[in-house]
Amino acid sequence: MTSLRHVLATLGEPLVEVVVAPHGLGVPVGDVVILDPEDPLEASPGDLVLVIGARGRAAAPAIRAAGRGGAAAVAVKGATGADVAADAGVALLTVGAEARWEQVESLARGVVEAARAGGEAASGEVLGDLFALAQTIATLTGGLVSIEDTANRVLAYSRAGDEVDELRRLSILGREGPERYLAMLREWGVYQRLRAGEGIVRIDERPELGIRRRIAAGIHAGKQPLGTIWVQEGAQPLTERAETALLGASRTLAPRLIRARTLPSPELRLREDLLASLLEGRLDAESVADDIGADPARPAQVLAFSLDRSDNRQLRRAELVHLIAVHTAAYRRSALVSVIGGRVYALLPDLPEHSDAAVLALAKEIVGTARRHLDVPVRAALGGVVPRLSAAAASRGDADRVLAAMARGRWPADVASLADVHAEVLLSEVLGFLGAEPRIRDPRLTALVEHDAEHGGILVPAVLAWLDAFGDVRAAARVLNIHPNTVRYRVRRAAEVSEVDFADPAQRILTQLQLRL
Repeated sequence: MTSLRHVLATLGEPLVEVVVAPHGLGVPVGDVVILDPEDPLEASPGDLVLVIGARGRAAAPAIRAAGRGGAAAVAVKGATGADVAADAGVALLTVGAEARWEQVESLARGVVEAARAGGEAASGEVLGDLFALAQTIATLTGGLVSIEDTANRVLAYSRAGDEVDELRRLSILGREGPERYLAMLREWGVYQRLRAGEGIVRIDERPELGIRRRIAAGIHAGKQPLGTIWVQEGAQPLTERAETALLGASRTLAPRLIRARTLPSPELRLREDLLASLLEGRLDAESVADDIGADPARPAQVLAFSLDRSDNRQLRRAELVHLIAVHTAAYRRSALVSVIGGRVYALLPDLPEHSDAAVLALAKEIVGTARRHLDVPVRAALGGVVPRLSAAAASRGDADRVLAAMARGRWPADVASLADVHAEVLLSEVLGFLGAEPRIRDPRLTALVEHDAEHGGILVPAVLAWLDAFGDVRAAARVLNIHPNTVRYRVRRAAEVSEVDFADPAQRILTQLQLRL
């Protein structure tokens, strides 16, 4: 029997999306059935029910019936019954409006029948972008990297550099470690320490054996070893942060190697889709917490990263994703990274108390490393810490607002938190509200703007400069590079044209806000 998770990984977006999954995505799926609401509303345990004759709320009776029967999931077009499905205890899927039901049934039934015949076969590429990740680790550590499985087979490695030693050369040429060197490493207890658990193992240089200095880390899933990352020192010493980067890399690699060994490549896309859905507020945290490896009751925070324009932004963004994944995994084991709308987001779940300083330092380190090694300007924004994973979308929204404020040039540094630019963010939202609601604007100020546009555009800038300077005429004159008497005349003339009383504090505030539009 297969799982709902595997069915979704095969169908994928935009064909099917998860609306709610009260029992997670690991529920077993044993059959695919088609249900027309005019037929008897029946379902059996493990059914994936395709409701073909009703849309949206009209499918509520079928959803409730599926829940009573113990179905794994219900698929509906135009699904709006998340609350109904949650109450019924059944997962609800929405099917794309243009999708054909026979296509959905064929794909889903193929997955179920393949599982009956002998398990879920992997498909697509197996190791994905391990070589790109190896290169990222090499950049962060300053060494030569190779990634091996538990049988000492080389899965990926970084590009060649200076001072490649004999062990690395033979391992890459033979795609596995040479036995005489492996025997020495076993004799020295290196593999025993690597299998013992998480941590960095240091191997001193042995010139007489052709072995240069190394650091290594085991890759584990719980207590189960999955492989090893080796970092050989080259012509230059390893970086000061090499061991921290290697620890983060070992954590980042664990789920990738698990997927490479046991899951099809669409599973990786599903996990990323689930994270994106969580950050966009389209999916509740409890439905995906187990699948993304997070505790829904613990605090969480989102970091957002944006790249300045460059000729190869797509390539640089892929490299940035690897870099962020390594750094954030070193900070929090359960960190997750996803790309949405051209920005890279890092979700930090399960946060400890008083983590603000550590997360800020983490963001600064990522930005600094990206500038040094990717040679591209990167901005980072910290969303607010939210008390539960279910509010991750709110933290992501905060981070987006901070990036927007930074882009407007009101924050000189490359890293900012919501607290740093809170006034700018709040002002932007108020202006956005004013911009979207013409009915609440003062018509006198609208008339002033129109009059000024027809007569040289000199009154509005003078009023804004005067208000920004708290009525200090000389300060406003310096900003505008005109005489103070000119500022006085233009402010007085603006008051005459608009009939707004600038002596009234409430009217002054409204004027300053509306003219900023």
